[in-house]
Amino acid sequence: MISERWTASAVEGLISLPLESLLTGDYEADPALVHERLRTRYGPVAPIDVMGVPVWFAMGYDEVLHIMQNAREVWSKRVDHWRAYAEGRVPADWPLLALLQADNSGFHDGERHRGLRGAWIAGLRPFQEPGSEQAQRLERAMVRYCDDLVGVIAEGGPAGSADLAAQYARPFPLLVANHLLGVTIERGEELLEDQWRLLDGADSAGAYQRLHAALLELATVKRQRRGDDLPSYMIEAKPDLTDEELARELMMLSGFLDFTGSLICNVILEAITNPRLRESLSVGAIEEVVNRVALANPALANLTFRYARTEVKLGRFTIAAGDPVMLSIAGAHADPRFAGALARDTIRSTRAHLAWGAGPHRCPSQRLATQMSTIAVRRLLDRFSTLKPALPSGRLPWRPSPFVRALRALPVHYELSRSFSGTPRPESGGEPSPPALKDATQDGGDGRPRSGLLAFLRRLRRTQ
Repeated sequence: MISERWTASAVEGLISLPLESLLTGDYEADPALVHERLRTRYGPVAPIDVMGVPVWFAMGYDEVLHIMQNAREVWSKRVDHWRAYAEGRVPADWPLLALLQADNSGFHDGERHRGLRGAWIAGLRPFQEPGSEQAQRLERAMVRYCDDLVGVIAEGGPAGSADLAAQYARPFPLLVANHLLGVTIERGEELLEDQWRLLDGADSAGAYQRLHAALLELATVKRQRRGDDLPSYMIEAKPDLTDEELARELMMLSGFLDFTGSLICNVILEAITNPRLRESLSVGAIEEVVNRVALANPALANLTFRYARTEVKLGRFTIAAGDPVMLSIAGAHADPRFAGALARDTIRSTRAHLAWGAGPHRCPSQRLATQMSTIAVRRLLDRFSTLKPALPSGRLPWRPSPFVRALRALPVHYELSRSFSGTPRPESGGEPSPPALKDATQDGGDGRPRSGLLAFLRRLRRTQ
């Protein structure tokens, strides 16, 4: 039962409450314990500190779903509705500010958001529509990318060690993005590597500038010469979309890549540490496992802020107009009102979870992300007869992020299946060239690598 002190203080506002820091060692090690502690103390909504800024943290399933659905447009994604930001009380160097200031559909409301979202839905439709030529071509490409990445790992021999986060789960979505953007091989190398740097690199600021400039140039080219690709379909769906607007929208692919790579990692981790689950995967239930992992260990654990347009009651507190609320998907899935109704002794699970969002900002690429995760896990398990974690689960390194629940590394010991154990060496030295890479890494027979990313992964493999 919440104390009278909390009830009285709520009227005075968020800044008057003692705040518990979210990003701590406890949270990085086990977010569920932090959710449970906050829920016990405050109920479904708690006052927290996110990197020095006070924020409401919504963990109740009903509360999170209600805000997502935003039936009466009480909640805004636009940062200028954040009272502290409008009053200049958010430090200019606060680490998350640049993200929340992004001028794209992820941070707009109303007609502007609906127009931009419509372009996304139309642009993605050919790649997500079952049976379409574009979807079939993309699926074949995804299988080839997976085999290319496994091929690089296999150059280390029929048995060895690998980091499946850095060498497989994260680079795979980058290759898929290259396909969706419809870029040339030359441009693709730089785009791929800068997307990698942007998500987790020392040169993230420089990568952002280069990536934005490249995407702006790409938008200009696609407007003049359309192709069978995402930018061209988005322009066709919304002709008044400016090149600058399109470049800003395409920057959102980096978030999609991070989310999908993290989901793939989480599914792989579950598959190789849960013997009963591994048995179910052998009979073709991978897509169901992807759904279950999205529920039990969502890669996007918390969402970017919503801001109250007016005073509103939420949980046991009164949220003042302009207050920020962070929605916790992981916390909502652990809410006893939701989790208590789930069957824990079966592989099948509900689709009523919130990992893909709900309402106006629901993920428009759910089918694509699910397909990517399913193909990536299936091809990995087909190619390896043995995959064993190289570290106990309690020692696996997680990224300290307020939004994603993602492994920094997934080290494993592997053995290749017999059907993929051959990694012949070239007769005259140089890099090994397994069968899966012979065609995929050449451009017109001139010997030029198809992607600098594969060369980077080879260097990474040699440091294992």
